[in-house]
Amino acid sequence: MGNANVTADAPGPGQTPQRYDVVRRQREFANTVTLALKPHAGVRPTFTPGQFNMLYAFGVGEAAVSVSGDPADANTFIHTIRDVGAVSGALARLAVGASVGVRGPFGRGWPMQAAIGTDVLIIAGGLGLAPLRPAILDIFAHRRRYGRVSILFGCRHPKEMLFCRELRRWSRRVNVDVQVTVDHADIGWHAHVGVVPTLIARVALDTRATTVFVCGPEVMMRFSINALQDRGLPARRIYLSMERNMKCAIGLCGHCQFASAFVCKDGPVMCYEKIADMLAVPEI
Repeated sequence: MGNANVTADAPGPGQTPQRYDVVRRQREFANTVTLALKPHAGVRPTFTPGQFNMLYAFGVGEAAVSVSGDPADANTFIHTIRDVGAVSGALARLAVGASVGVRGPFGRGWPMQAAIGTDVLIIAGGLGLAPLRPAILDIFAHRRRYGRVSILFGCRHPKEMLFCRELRRWSRRVNVDVQVTVDHADIGWHAHVGVVPTLIARVALDTRATTVFVCGPEVMMRFSINALQDRGLPARRIYLSMERNMKCAIGLCGHCQFASAFVCKDGPVMCYEKIADMLAVPEI
């Protein structure tokens, strides 16, 4: 699992930025790009779906960005970045051939082993599909290990549909249920309209044997949890990617403190059963 166990007391190689080169750049939509990063020397570390790297835009700063690529691709890290500030903007503007510093991977990912033998329900909102994409690709690569697989995805507008070509490909798989929705439709949209949690009532759900992965805006995750629990899904089977204010990746700076936990070190993926009380408290 890469450097998931790096601690502040035991500095590891993941704490020193390594030089990577941008080898591919895909503009997803207006302010969001996907970059493929290849080590300038050596090989990239392995990672678990749901983990993140610290990407350093030289001369600007560092930001935590989830890995959005295929775990089976041993050559590159794939990161999907939305331009929302100085650092993310500098990263999003990197061209093919540019260099970037990479530390990681860090954090706890999705419980891929624990989900084996169960149905898997994946719920994503907006850019939240990016940290879930490695889990989806890993499930497809080992499809026989899992039961029914359902993917629910929503975004504000059809023009903000992340990985839209892949979503179409996934929807054509005979053993996967893919449902998408938008908050606001345009004239060319003929699918569901509404927020992501409204899709939960439309999927088959075995509450005794389903593992749920959820990532997106916190308000979306809260309403998704409500909808899941209305259908009888126990808290221990719901996992969330919190991704709050991660700055140092090793639990030192305190920016991502979440009660007694640090999201960067103890997350970003957390079991809802363990954080339900904290999630209900605003501003924690």
